[in-house]
Amino acid sequence: MTRNLLVALSLIVLSACSNTPDWDYDKSVEFANYKTFSWSPDTANFDKGADNYQISELMEKRVRNAIITEMTQHGITLVEGTKADVMVNFHAAVDTKLDVDTFNTSYSARWNYWGVGWHTQTQAREYEVGTLVIDIIDSASNQLVWRGAKEGRLRKKQSPEKRTESVNNTVKDILANFPPKVEH
Repeated sequence: MTRNLLVALSLIVLSACSNTPDWDYDKSVEFANYKTFSWSPDTANFDKGADNYQISELMEKRVRNAIITEMTQHGITLVEGTKADVMVNFHAAVDTKLDVDTFNTSYSARWNYWGVGWHTQTQAREYEVGTLVIDIIDSASNQLVWRGAKEGRLRKKQSPEKRTESVNNTVKDILANFPPKVEH
């Protein structure tokens, strides 16, 4: 219950972000000690019956592969079971947002009538925003030590290759600050 509340609050906070990744981490943690990772038992609680077709097992597989690639490039290797230094958890959400634009299209003044007229035109468009959150949890303490997230407007009608490329770029952007560069 508390975990679900934290996830919901995180998504609300992240909904105001641009598509620049956002990170938070525990400054007291020595991230250089982390050499191995495994998947958290809670990993990818993708709602397989989600209303949005873009959250699927195919997308989950793409995210997993991208995380493995990025973590390996950072010198942290995937191991099975409970032998890992950290556990990785990730989750995604899709929200529908509304973009409203109002334009003043013309001005008119008429003789024999009082006042002036402004003509406005309003356009509303719905669009979908996806958010991917990656959590790094210390295995020994079972505490969240790092969180990264990115949101962006979803594109429809993409090929599987384009979807894979988008996921790879998103995960790379999120994990660009893991392990964080600690300033002394």
